Amino acid sequence: MSDPTPVIDDLREESEAVDRLVTELPSEQWTLQTPAAGWTVAHQIAHLAWTDHSSLLAVTDADGFQALVEGALDAPRTFVDDGAEEYARSAPAELLARWREGRAALEKALREAPAGARFPWYGPPMSAASMATARLMETWAHGLDVADTLGVVRPPSDRLRHVAWLGVRTRDFAFGAHGLTPPADSFRVELAGPGGDVWAYGPEDAPQRVTGPALDFCLLVTQRAHRADLALTADGPDADRWLDIAQAFAGPPGGGREPKEGTAR
Repeated sequence: MSDPTPVIDDLREESEAVDRLVTELPSEQWTLQTPAAGWTVAHQIAHLAWTDHSSLLAVTDADGFQALVEGALDAPRTFVDDGAEEYARSAPAELLARWREGRAALEKALREAPAGARFPWYGPPMSAASMATARLMETWAHGLDVADTLGVVRPPSDRLRHVAWLGVRTRDFAFGAHGLTPPADSFRVELAGPGGDVWAYGPEDAPQRVTGPALDFCLLVTQRAHRADLALTADGPDADRWLDIAQAFAGPPGGGREPKEGTAR
């Protein structure tokens, strides 16, 4: 049974790092357009606040979360954007306070969750550790959009280990989301972490593998960069296909980002 404490601690640190990007931001900069089409800085923080609220309901109020699921089934392509749009209407100070209160409540609920408990989600049920990992992945990815908009370079940290792990774990989900049968065999994934150590997943003798920088892999599975702009190598046809469709988030396939000029394959 996985102890959720380390990833919950890292989720707090990642959230605080993103919080620092916007805490002193002038009101007019909350309306800046981010790399996500149609989303401002406010929409990015609103999405984090909305998803933290959804997660809190999943952990503490199964009936309330089921109502959200029914809404998602009614509008599968728009419910995420609708949630961000609703929260983004708040004034920046109110939105920031809402996000802080919501993530603190979620952290408390995850720390107090019974050992072995699993909670409903838009995909398979999740443990407290998995829920915290998913929240860290989203916080990092949307924080990256905010940082890019503000021209801030955030050096990668070892907290990316959680994002990389989730990216590997969601391999079969990514194939299924595209109507494809997942490969029968595991891949070997070897990633160079920010500190120079190697993060390895899957059988060492697997015939198909993916290698490259951990940051690049995390950018890929969160669809924050196009594969053509990343230093990732795939050995094997299924591994190669995976790098075209990878996603570490629940829901329909994302649109991803366009390759930078001159790098399209």
